[in-house]
Amino acid sequence: MKKSIDLINERIRDGNARVVSAEEMPDIVQELGEEGALMEVDVVTTGTFGAMCSSGAFFNFGHADPPIRMERIWLNDVEAYAGIAAVDAYLGAASDSDTQGMEYGGAHVLEDLVAGNPVELRAISRGTDCYPRKTITTELYLEDLNHAIMCNPRNAFQRYAAATNTSDRTLHTYMGTLLPHAGNISFSGAGTLSPLANDPHMRVIGSGVPIFLCGARGMVVGEGTQASPGSGFGNLMTTGDMKEMSQDFLRAATFTGYGATLYVGVGIPLPVVDIGVVRSTAVRDEDISTPIVDYGIPRRDRPTLRTVTYADLKRGTIEIDGEEIRTSSLSSYRKAREVAEELKKWIETGQMVLSMPTRTIDAGRTVHPIRETALAPRVKEIMDKNVVSIAEDEEIRTAARNLLRGETNHLPVLNGEGKLVGIVTTYDISKAVVRPDSGPRVRDIMTRKVIKTTPDEPVDIAAQKLERHNISALPVVDDTDRLLGMLTAIDLGKLFGGRWRR
Repeated sequence: MKKSIDLINERIRDGNARVVSAEEMPDIVQELGEEGALMEVDVVTTGTFGAMCSSGAFFNFGHADPPIRMERIWLNDVEAYAGIAAVDAYLGAASDSDTQGMEYGGAHVLEDLVAGNPVELRAISRGTDCYPRKTITTELYLEDLNHAIMCNPRNAFQRYAAATNTSDRTLHTYMGTLLPHAGNISFSGAGTLSPLANDPHMRVIGSGVPIFLCGARGMVVGEGTQASPGSGFGNLMTTGDMKEMSQDFLRAATFTGYGATLYVGVGIPLPVVDIGVVRSTAVRDEDISTPIVDYGIPRRDRPTLRTVTYADLKRGTIEIDGEEIRTSSLSSYRKAREVAEELKKWIETGQMVLSMPTRTIDAGRTVHPIRETALAPRVKEIMDKNVVSIAEDEEIRTAARNLLRGETNHLPVLNGEGKLVGIVTTYDISKAVVRPDSGPRVRDIMTRKVIKTTPDEPVDIAAQKLERHNISALPVVDDTDRLLGMLTAIDLGKLFGGRWRR
């Protein structure tokens, strides 16, 4: 049993189409059954509203007199990419201001334009025979631009991995602020309302499909960058005219310690052409699962702590290792619902008709990591394996002698099993000298909370540890805390100074 897209559009034009939101559809299918829902419903509207950093817009400013080839362009001190044509540019939402840093960025420029605020354009050029002018500064409104076409490389993810942080410090990420020791879980996405969650096999979403984009009638360009629908993380490239957009569905934001991002409202109408569409649009939050990953591990493949559903995340707490951890959403379900409802009104009043994709998206596609022809160096490749250490029950004066020999400024402290339990520096010895109440043994003065590294840790991450904790050496240990070597700032200096070679 099927319905044609032509029949659905005829009903839309006649004002007789039955349009429901993805939030309503599961109950309709439960009540009427799949065939009954197919007969009853013509269109299902979806919606999502969340931070989508991979967004931006193409601009055409028009020619000045005398004309200028704009080789570098700033909009409110945010640099745009000018390597397109003489008076064209692309502004990315995540670009930071030259003067305000992360507090203002491309996303804020886009919102200012849509809000009707003036934006300063500043451009420079070397000057040519056909474009003799070298500088221009002017104030522009959105209406002054010939074209302002939003083109977002990566929008409306099918789902997002939730994030937590088991490290001992607060992390500032694109998933928001993550508290130490798994103090919170951050997630994003609208779940049951999300467009691709309602068409996971990309049967009715693809190139040429009309969409709601920030309040404007837009279109799916095709598969988004880094889309991996085969692993459940598909996304879309979208486009729309900024002059039709509304600030209600386009808002700039700054994530502390990360930078600017743009909150984008995306909605896609799904034509109910067959039972397959009915089944996919009957999805509930309980049916959509996602991993909780540990951002405390600064590697590409972060460990998954557990897998949960969007229903679990929306309840407010998740249990991990016997602890109840609070969850919070970076996206707005209320605004996602507004997107779906606004789209529903458009279709009911005949302002938008539907189409099937002109080019389908490969639902089995998965992405792969970058091909690295030169792997980042690991700690084991530059660490010093000849390490002077000391036992925790040795006398302080023994530690002092070892340090005064000049062989090292850091003494790793080992217990009776040969495992790292602390570290002693010349500073610790100095404090012990001026404090006669200090105990006589190394264990009495050592630093017990040791910042350490492992042989396979990338050198870049080890260098961050040194800088963050304002220290000059890291003990290198295996997974049982047995000492393998030391990595010092001197070792790193040789590497980053170009004197180290593979």
